[in-house]
Amino acid sequence: MDLFRKQAQKFGAQCFYKHVSKVDLSISPFKIYVGEEEYLTQSVIISTGASARLLGLDAENELMGHGVSTCATCDGYFFKDKEIIVVGGGDSAMEEANFLTKFASKVTIIHRREEFRASKIMIDRALNNPKIDIIKNAVVSDIFGSQKDGVNGVLLTNTLDESETKFDCEGVFYGIGHIPNTNEFKDIIDLDDQGYIQTKGKSTATNIPGVFACGDVQDSYYRQAVTAAGSGCMAAMDVEKYLEDL
Repeated sequence: MDLFRKQAQKFGAQCFYKHVSKVDLSISPFKIYVGEEEYLTQSVIISTGASARLLGLDAENELMGHGVSTCATCDGYFFKDKEIIVVGGGDSAMEEANFLTKFASKVTIIHRREEFRASKIMIDRALNNPKIDIIKNAVVSDIFGSQKDGVNGVLLTNTLDESETKFDCEGVFYGIGHIPNTNEFKDIIDLDDQGYIQTKGKSTATNIPGVFACGDVQDSYYRQAVTAAGSGCMAAMDVEKYLEDL
């Protein structure tokens, strides 16, 4: 990423490490605020991404990247021949569980309810995979381990009788969805039911002329670094054409 940044700066880009606190996209030039600072611009690319849903456990912060992961395609290889769990009950959880069986010796899906939200075909794939076990009516209430040695187990709480059980595993993957980082754009930019920015057709254009969106903030399906980078290139080209046409 540092090399990418330096390449952009080589061609004249300026980088500021600041937190945008407010935007005014009601009229051009648009106003971007960093506290009391005001930036005026004729075009904006929104690339604020999406954050993985977490369980809210203290151990998550300590063990994220040390046995806890939110991305099977990113980290699956590091769990070769290990026993791991996947938290969730939707299509993404089933997909991640099946993918992780390429590496892990055993995958256990932990789901808080009796019924799954996943489609029948995804449930059947998981049920028919000999490497996958399923524990229903349970939630992960704690994760055990250290940054040095990784994860060694979780505490499962039964959602029916609240009984607790220690479950041994060497990795924890979350498949409980993502939250797009679009709070600043509610009631300004057109969002879908999940809160992702809606873009027009094959472009990165939003409902506001001059405002574009790329990456995971408008992509709830692929969510990969390479697809985000590709849509970033598309947004840059869309902005260039927009400015030329002004």
